[in-house]
Amino acid sequence: METTTCIGFPAQLDVDCRVLVLGSMPGVASLQAGQYYAHPRNRFWPLMGVLCGIDAALPYPDRVRALNARGVGVWDVIGQCERRGSLDASIVRGSEVPNALGVLIDGWPALRAIACNGGTAYRAFQRFIVPALLDAAHEVPVWSLPSTSPANAAWPLPRLVEAWQPLADAIRR
Repeated sequence: METTTCIGFPAQLDVDCRVLVLGSMPGVASLQAGQYYAHPRNRFWPLMGVLCGIDAALPYPDRVRALNARGVGVWDVIGQCERRGSLDASIVRGSEVPNALGVLIDGWPALRAIACNGGTAYRAFQRFIVPALLDAAHEVPVWSLPSTSPANAAWPLPRLVEAWQPLADAIRR
Protein backbone atom coordinates (compact mmCIF):
# COMPACT_ATOMS: atom_id res chain seq x y z
CA MET A 1 0.00 0.00 0.00
CA GLU A 2 1.38 3.41 -0.91
CA THR A 3 1.71 6.26 1.55
CA THR A 4 -0.55 9.27 1.46
CA THR A 5 0.16 12.73 2.77
CA CYS A 6 -2.47 13.42 5.42
CA ILE A 7 -3.22 16.98 6.49
CA GLY A 8 -5.36 17.42 9.58
CA PHE A 9 -8.00 19.94 10.52
CA PRO A 10 -7.90 23.23 12.38
CA ALA A 11 -8.54 23.23 16.10
CA GLN A 12 -12.20 23.18 17.10
CA LEU A 13 -12.32 25.16 20.34
CA ASP A 14 -13.38 28.47 21.77
CA VAL A 15 -12.07 30.82 24.46
CA ASP A 16 -13.79 28.87 27.26
CA CYS A 17 -12.06 25.57 26.44
CA ARG A 18 -11.34 23.78 29.74
CA VAL A 19 -10.49 20.33 28.35
CA LEU A 20 -8.69 19.82 25.06
CA VAL A 21 -9.17 16.39 23.48
CA LEU A 22 -6.26 15.49 21.24
CA GLY A 23 -6.25 12.74 18.67
CA SER A 24 -3.20 11.69 16.71
CA MET A 25 -4.32 12.34 13.09
CA PRO A 26 -7.81 11.94 11.61
CA GLY A 27 -8.46 8.65 9.85
CA VAL A 28 -9.37 8.29 6.19
CA ALA A 29 -13.14 8.49 6.80
CA SER A 30 -12.72 11.69 8.81
CA LEU A 31 -10.39 13.26 6.26
CA GLN A 32 -12.80 12.42 3.43
CA ALA A 33 -15.78 13.82 5.37
CA GLY A 34 -13.88 16.86 6.65
CA GLN A 35 -15.07 16.05 10.19
CA TYR A 36 -13.45 14.88 13.38
CA TYR A 37 -14.40 11.31 14.32
CA ALA A 38 -16.52 10.71 11.20
CA HIS A 39 -16.11 6.92 11.01
CA PRO A 40 -19.58 5.50 11.80
CA ARG A 41 -18.16 3.03 14.35
CA ASN A 42 -15.96 5.55 16.18
CA ARG A 43 -17.40 5.99 19.66
CA PHE A 44 -16.22 9.59 20.22
CA TRP A 45 -19.54 11.32 19.55
CA PRO A 46 -21.65 8.74 21.43
CA LEU A 47 -19.14 9.05 24.31
CA MET A 48 -19.48 12.84 24.31
CA GLY A 49 -23.25 12.29 24.29
CA VAL A 50 -23.04 10.38 27.56
CA LEU A 51 -20.38 12.54 29.24
CA CYS A 52 -21.43 15.98 28.01
CA GLY A 53 -25.09 15.59 27.08
CA ILE A 54 -24.53 16.19 23.36
CA ASP A 55 -26.92 14.62 20.86
CA ALA A 56 -24.63 12.47 18.70
CA ALA A 57 -27.24 12.61 15.90
CA LEU A 58 -26.96 16.38 15.47
CA PRO A 59 -25.36 17.67 12.27
CA TYR A 60 -21.58 17.90 12.65
CA PRO A 61 -21.33 21.72 13.02
CA ASP A 62 -23.98 21.62 15.77
CA ARG A 63 -22.14 18.81 17.61
CA VAL A 64 -18.90 20.80 17.53
CA ARG A 65 -20.67 23.95 18.78
CA ALA A 66 -22.36 21.98 21.58
CA LEU A 67 -19.05 20.41 22.59
CA ASN A 68 -17.33 23.81 22.62
CA ALA A 69 -20.20 25.29 24.64
CA ARG A 70 -19.52 22.66 27.31
CA GLY A 71 -15.86 23.66 27.49
CA VAL A 72 -14.39 20.88 25.34
CA GLY A 73 -12.15 21.49 22.34
CA VAL A 74 -10.85 19.03 19.76
CA TRP A 75 -7.60 18.99 17.80
CA ASP A 76 -4.79 16.60 16.92
CA VAL A 77 -1.17 16.39 17.99
CA ILE A 78 -0.04 15.73 14.42
CA GLY A 79 -0.95 18.30 11.79
CA GLN A 80 0.56 16.46 8.83
CA CYS A 81 2.13 13.07 8.19
CA GLU A 82 2.60 10.28 5.71
CA ARG A 83 0.42 7.24 6.37
CA ARG A 84 -0.61 3.98 4.75
CA GLY A 85 -4.34 3.62 5.42
CA SER A 86 -6.18 4.85 8.53
CA LEU A 87 -4.46 3.19 11.46
CA ASP A 88 -2.17 5.14 13.76
CA ALA A 89 0.31 2.29 13.47
CA SER A 90 0.59 3.12 9.75
CA ILE A 91 1.92 6.66 10.34
CA VAL A 92 5.40 6.80 8.83
CA ARG A 93 7.77 7.65 11.66
CA GLY A 94 9.75 10.79 10.93
CA SER A 95 7.07 12.21 8.60
CA GLU A 96 5.05 13.81 11.41
CA VAL A 97 4.67 17.57 11.58
CA PRO A 98 3.10 18.53 14.91
CA ASN A 99 0.44 21.18 15.35
CA ALA A 100 1.40 24.33 17.25
CA LEU A 101 0.02 23.02 20.51
CA GLY A 102 2.79 24.39 22.71
CA VAL A 103 1.86 27.98 21.88
CA LEU A 104 -1.84 27.25 22.30
CA ILE A 105 -1.44 25.47 25.64
CA ASP A 106 0.94 28.06 27.09
CA GLY A 107 -1.50 30.86 26.23
CA TRP A 108 -4.84 29.27 27.17
CA PRO A 109 -5.93 30.53 30.61
CA ALA A 110 -9.07 28.39 31.02
CA LEU A 111 -7.39 25.08 30.14
CA ARG A 112 -7.65 22.57 33.00
CA ALA A 113 -6.70 19.30 31.31
CA ILE A 114 -5.59 17.65 28.09
CA ALA A 115 -7.18 14.33 27.15
CA CYS A 116 -5.25 12.26 24.61
CA ASN A 117 -7.59 10.00 22.67
CA GLY A 118 -5.44 6.87 22.56
CA GLY A 119 -1.86 5.89 23.19
CA THR A 120 -0.52 7.16 19.87
CA ALA A 121 -1.83 10.67 20.58
CA TYR A 122 -0.32 10.55 24.07
CA ARG A 123 3.09 9.36 22.86
CA ALA A 124 3.11 11.98 20.08
CA PHE A 125 2.22 14.65 22.66
CA GLN A 126 5.12 13.56 24.86
CA ARG A 127 7.50 13.42 21.89
CA PHE A 128 6.60 16.62 20.05
CA ILE A 129 4.74 18.96 22.40
CA VAL A 130 6.11 18.54 25.92
CA PRO A 131 9.62 19.70 24.94
CA ALA A 132 8.13 22.93 23.53
CA LEU A 133 6.05 23.83 26.60
CA LEU A 134 6.99 26.51 29.08
CA ASP A 135 7.29 25.36 32.71
CA ALA A 136 3.95 26.91 33.73
CA ALA A 137 2.05 24.73 31.27
CA HIS A 138 3.31 21.54 32.90
CA GLU A 139 0.73 22.13 35.63
CA VAL A 140 -2.02 21.12 33.18
CA PRO A 141 -2.65 17.38 33.59
CA VAL A 142 -2.34 15.27 30.45
CA TRP A 143 -4.38 12.08 30.40
CA SER A 144 -3.78 9.07 28.19
CA LEU A 145 -7.30 7.73 27.63
CA PRO A 146 -8.37 4.64 25.69
CA SER A 147 -9.00 5.30 22.02
CA THR A 148 -12.56 5.70 20.76
CA SER A 149 -11.48 4.23 17.39
CA PRO A 150 -13.30 1.16 16.07
CA ALA A 151 -9.84 -0.48 16.01
CA ASN A 152 -10.04 -0.47 19.83
CA ALA A 153 -12.96 -2.90 19.92
CA ALA A 154 -11.91 -4.28 23.33
CA TRP A 155 -13.32 -1.08 24.88
CA PRO A 156 -17.13 -0.99 24.50
CA LEU A 157 -18.90 2.30 25.15
CA PRO A 158 -19.72 1.66 28.86
CA ARG A 159 -16.07 0.92 29.58
CA LEU A 160 -14.99 4.05 27.66
CA VAL A 161 -17.48 6.13 29.65
CA GLU A 162 -15.88 4.96 32.89
CA ALA A 163 -12.33 5.58 31.67
CA TRP A 164 -13.16 9.02 30.25
CA GLN A 165 -15.05 10.20 33.36
CA PRO A 166 -12.22 12.61 34.34
CA LEU A 167 -13.14 14.69 31.27
CA ALA A 168 -16.70 15.15 32.51
CA ASP A 169 -15.43 15.95 36.00
CA ALA A 170 -13.00 18.57 34.67
CA ILE A 171 -15.59 20.45 32.63
CA ARG A 172 -17.95 20.61 35.63
CA ARG A 173 -15.34 22.29 37.86
